[in-house]
Amino acid sequence: MKIVAVTACPTGIAHTYMAAEALQIAANEMDINMKVETRGSVGAENELTEADIETADAVIIAADTNVPLERFAGKKLVKVSVKDAIKNAKGLIDETKTASVYGSDLLEQVASAKQDKKSKQPAFYKHLMTGVSFMIPFVVAGGILIALSFVFGIQAFQEEGTVAAALMTIGGGSAFALMVPILAGYIAYSIADRPGLVPGMVGGMLAASIGAGFLGGLLAGFFAGYTVEALKKVIKLPKTLQGLMPVLILPVLSTLIVGLGMIYIIGGPVSAINTALNNWLSGMSGTNGFILGIILGAMMAFDMGGPINKAAYAFGAGTLVAGQPSMVMAAVMAAGMVPPLGIALATTLAKKKFTVEEYEAGKAAYALGASFITEGAIPFAAADPARVIPAIVIGSSLAGGLSMLFNCGLAVPHGGLFVFFIPNAVTNLLMYVVSIVAGSVVTAAILVAIKPNKRD
Repeated sequence: MKIVAVTACPTGIAHTYMAAEALQIAANEMDINMKVETRGSVGAENELTEADIETADAVIIAADTNVPLERFAGKKLVKVSVKDAIKNAKGLIDETKTASVYGSDLLEQVASAKQDKKSKQPAFYKHLMTGVSFMIPFVVAGGILIALSFVFGIQAFQEEGTVAAALMTIGGGSAFALMVPILAGYIAYSIADRPGLVPGMVGGMLAASIGAGFLGGLLAGFFAGYTVEALKKVIKLPKTLQGLMPVLILPVLSTLIVGLGMIYIIGGPVSAINTALNNWLSGMSGTNGFILGIILGAMMAFDMGGPINKAAYAFGAGTLVAGQPSMVMAAVMAAGMVPPLGIALATTLAKKKFTVEEYEAGKAAYALGASFITEGAIPFAAADPARVIPAIVIGSSLAGGLSMLFNCGLAVPHGGLFVFFIPNAVTNLLMYVVSIVAGSVVTAAILVAIKPNKRD
């Protein structure tokens, strides 16, 4: 038996490759020939050829983002979330034996379309995460370059012609400036395919220019995507003129509608909300900040890279301003580092409470946690969710709360411990380290206390 598969998660960083590895290991154990295409943040890798698909007996799509399915028409196909592939790869392979043939039955396609309409929330999340996944590399690249400009002094970028000024222009003036347009453009792209890019990005540019910020970009993306979809249904041209739709009619009309809507209807109220939110966050400290940090910390740990985690991360990234450290982003990253670090520490302190495989995985979890890859905790949570998830949620909540309480700030959206070596990238660095250590120790202590021994 030969199976081909495609894996893709919203950010294209961890789940994509973990699902691919789980499927490959399961196939090897079941003596099945399998090839897996990964659609990660660097693009498609190990791409399936026409020959691969032609000779395959079945197809597995483990994805939480849009994956074109047309090339798999006529093949047995199973479509699930990446987490399903990570947790139950062998079950998915068995499921392919009785799977329906994709595109073979009109009734099946109608039923599938009805099912898609019923699942509005997953569709909303998928569109949002598509935009976020394309935005993150711009945020990370811009943030790191801004942090590097601080090496020359916290205000060195104000001197024109210097390297620090150039780094700030590249990171803050260019990469960060594209953050909101990219977010809006690819939300619209997820909804309406390529015709959504133009109105989405223009709407995002307008959101940024009128002060509507990250929230305005979100609304612009959805507004643009669904506007294009509506225009597709309303405008009917003869076949001889259909070529004008994607290059003239849709871009012009949708951009006009979205642009006017952003300027005269959406922009003003959202800008006011965005300003009020930023003022509230800027003035947040003490008990209120501690509570917000606890909430963000719990969100980062609860599903370890899932929709709740990504919502907290997107909220944190949206508070970043070029050259200005964000306490919210600091709390988010601290909380996201704790789950793998706390679990890794627990495997070191109490070897008997973990299997040999878990103990070895704990060594890698140190590196994943240090790199701010929360997904490093997933294998442990999948094996023992009732104990692991509460432990990491408590530890991450503590780390996020303490980070806010100590007024720690972060000028970059990613990087983990490695950004600590960039001068001025983190404010109140010592207490930030204390926050992360405290959360990790509490998670480890809870796991050591409640997990039973698994070996002598």
